[in-house]
Amino acid sequence: MKLTVLGAGAWGTALAKLLGDGKNSITLWGHDAAHLEAMRRRGRNERYLPGIELPRELKLETSLADAVSNAEWIVVAVPSKAFREVTKSLAHFSGAVVSVTKGIEGDSGLTMCGVLGETAPRAKTAALSGPSFALEVARGVPTAVVAASADAAVAEAAQQLFHRSNFRVYTGRDWLGVELGGALKNVMAIAAGVCDGLGFGDNSKAALATRALAEIRRLGVACGARTETFAGLSGLGDLMATCFSRLSRNRGFGERIGRGENPGAVAAEMISIAEGYPTALAAFGLARRRRVSTPILDEVHAMLYAGKNPAQALRDLISRESKAED
Repeated sequence: MKLTVLGAGAWGTALAKLLGDGKNSITLWGHDAAHLEAMRRRGRNERYLPGIELPRELKLETSLADAVSNAEWIVVAVPSKAFREVTKSLAHFSGAVVSVTKGIEGDSGLTMCGVLGETAPRAKTAALSGPSFALEVARGVPTAVVAASADAAVAEAAQQLFHRSNFRVYTGRDWLGVELGGALKNVMAIAAGVCDGLGFGDNSKAALATRALAEIRRLGVACGARTETFAGLSGLGDLMATCFSRLSRNRGFGERIGRGENPGAVAAEMISIAEGYPTALAAFGLARRRRVSTPILDEVHAMLYAGKNPAQALRDLISRESKAED
C-alpha cells in the first residue's frame, strides 16, 4: 500500500517508522529541505528522534504535490497552525486521510478533522489519538490509541493499517470527542506543569488533572461529543500521560511558566511546538461561544495571554466558591 506522512517532526517520523516496518511503501514529506537531507544522510531524524534508526526504504520528499500523488492513505502530522494550508493540497484527494494532529483552529474553532471537511471534502477521514509519545512509539514501547471516524469502515481500516504487536489500535465513531480530548488535554498539561514549576506536590497535580477531565468533558459535550469518549484513551489516558510525563512538551512548557519565564519566549525557542499554547487561545474562544464554565482553561489563558502571575492563577482556582463535584 502507498502511504504518505505529511510532517517530518517527531510524531510524523515515528509513525512513518511504524508504518514502514510492514510491507507498505512510505513517503515522508517535510518542508525543510536541509532537515530532510540530513535525515537522508544519517538514516535518522536527529533533530526530533535522536538515535532512532529509520527504515532504509523510507522515501523523503520536499514536494508536497509529489508526496501526495498516487497515495492511497495520507497521514497528516503537521502543527495545527499549518494544518489548513498544508491540507489545501488535498482538495481533489479521494482516498483516506488520518489526522494525528492535536489542536483546535483559532478562527473557526474546528478540530483537525473539521478542517479536513473543508480542505479535503472528497476524502474519507479519521482521527488517531491517545497517550502516545513519539519517542516511545519509535522505540517500540507498548502503546494503545484509538482511531475514530464517522464511518465505521474507515475507522476499522485505519485500525488495520496502524495496528502492530506493540501498537494497539481501538476504533470509535466519536471523532469529535477524540479530537477535543487530544487537543484540550494539552492545555491542561500546561497547568500541570505550572504546578511543577511552583513546587506543588502530587496531591495538587492529581486534583488538577481530575478537575481538568471534568472540564474537558463539559466543553466536549457542549460541542456535540459523547460523554463516554472522555473516559477513554483519547481523554483520560492522554490527559494522564501528558500531565505527568517528563516527555510531555506541554507539561515542560508549563513548568517553565511556573518558574517565571515568559510564555511567548519559551514557545518561540522550543524545537517542537507545545500545541497547548495556541490551543489555549482557540479553546478559550470556543468555551465563550458555547457558554461553558472552564475555570482551569480560563486561568491558563490568563497566564499565557494576559500576563497573569502563575501563583495568583492557582490561588484563584483554589479559592473559587465551593460546589458539589460533577
